[in-house]
Amino acid sequence: MKFRKLLIASLVLSLWGGTMLFADGASQRIRVIVNGGELNDAGIFSDGKTYLSARQVANTLQSLVFWDDASKKVTIYKPNVHMFLFQDTTIFGNVVKGNKITFKVFAQIDNLLTDISAVKLTIADPSGAEQVIQSKNVSVDKDNFWYRTDDYTYTFDAAGKYTINFYMKVSSGDDWNLVSQKTITAKAP
Repeated sequence: MKFRKLLIASLVLSLWGGTMLFADGASQRIRVIVNGGELNDAGIFSDGKTYLSARQVANTLQSLVFWDDASKKVTIYKPNVHMFLFQDTTIFGNVVKGNKITFKVFAQIDNLLTDISAVKLTIADPSGAEQVIQSKNVSVDKDNFWYRTDDYTYTFDAAGKYTINFYMKVSSGDDWNLVSQKTITAKAP
């Protein structure tokens, strides 16, 4: 009886180990690089095809991603968002470190092929600390619109790259999705 249990256990473990080796040989994890940055959740290569996380790809490409459970369908939308930074009536992109500047952000959005409920703009300093410039609920029924923030005053304390981030939210319960970025460089005087 003991010998029979030992034989069955050995057979099961052998089959399981062989199956795992075959599965490992049939598909392999791969590194995925998009625009110079590596995705956290690597892809899988199997049977001559590469499989990637739709959410990771959409986030990397600054897009909106939707999962429809009923139809088992993933949809990715990539709106065009062009941002312009104005100090009074002058467009700018570089500042002197230590300057306190009042500016506004104009954004032109087109190719918006889905409804959205809100937009948010933030500024991130060179260390990554982020502050909200403006957040607003919107109701857009067309594929393009303009958005302008109120005047915002900010001190560029450190030299380096500051990032203006434009986020969209599809519905009030959804997460914010980063859809565009603009860089401001603060240089030493």
